[in-house]
Amino acid sequence: MFIVISFMIIGVLVGFFLNNKLFNKTPVVITFLIWLLLLLLGIEVGSNKELIKSLGEIGIDALLITIGAVAGSVLFSWLLWKVIHREKPCKQKAANER
Repeated sequence: MFIVISFMIIGVLVGFFLNNKLFNKTPVVITFLIWLLLLLLGIEVGSNKELIKSLGEIGIDALLITIGAVAGSVLFSWLLWKVIHREKPCKQKAANER
C-alpha cells in the first residue's frame, strides 16, 4: 500500500511542478490503459478454469455484487461530474442584475 500511495504523491508533485502542456494527452493515455487493464483482467478470469467451473456456485450473488458496484460507480461518478461542472455565478451577471 505504501508503494501505491508513494506513486500517487509523486504523480501529484510532478503534475504540480511541470508544465501542463506536457500532459495534454494524459486523459487519452489513462483511458487506454484502463481499457487495457480490463482486457487483461478478463483474460485472466477467462483462463482460470477453477473460477469458470465455480461460476455456477457463485451465481446470483456475484452478479448482484457486480451490478451494484457498477451502478454505484456510475452514479457517484455522475454526481461528482455534476458537482465539478456546475455553473458558477458570474460576477458580471450579478452586477448587471443590480
